[in-house]
Amino acid sequence: MVVALHRHQIAWLSASGWAHLLAGDWDAQARDCLSHWAAHQLPLVVTRQPEVGDAIALGLGLSLGLCAPQRWGRRRLPLRVARADVLRFDEFPPLGQLVTQLPPAARAPARQLGVALLACGATARVYGSHGWQHLTGLSHVREGSDLDVWVGVAGAAQADAVAAALHAFEAPGCRLDGELVFDGDAAVAWREWLAWRSGRVASLLVKRLHGASLLTSLEALA
Repeated sequence: MVVALHRHQIAWLSASGWAHLLAGDWDAQARDCLSHWAAHQLPLVVTRQPEVGDAIALGLGLSLGLCAPQRWGRRRLPLRVARADVLRFDEFPPLGQLVTQLPPAARAPARQLGVALLACGATARVYGSHGWQHLTGLSHVREGSDLDVWVGVAGAAQADAVAAALHAFEAPGCRLDGELVFDGDAAVAWREWLAWRSGRVASLLVKRLHGASLLTSLEALA
């Protein structure tokens, strides 16, 4: 079955996929990080892909990324893998699974946010440093790290309700950031969505799997 790709999706490689990556020309730090990922079968993340019309890029496989913790200098390694080297795709964990990982002062607000989103018919998934720490068990989170979430929405009305719920989140030392992801892989920063809907800005940056564009109307977003 062909899986539709989207940004922030996570991917697990096969043994041969890791062997292909490790055969590359890496510096010592990058190789050590990749070797740890391979030995512990940790996931990678789907990043921006080449434009569909770029015939040369189409032969280069999938664009994936690795976000390393402090142990490897918090490096971001851009990777290319063959589609056949991916065992499976999945998603970052829902917010409810990470509540106990958050700073104590943020736990009750996070639970309240989960309830508010449920009332909107939505679920937040946590990516960024908190999401990576949950997946890897490594120290990705540092003091002042944002809590990055993406929330799938089906239209403008639900996006308005979800953005309002996100805006209401307040926790000392824990800034909430992230995106609303519309059907069809169109993602917008929820803070920018609020600014756009209130008329404070004239255009909206929309990120998709194959690029980004500035939009000025809901029709263009659809």
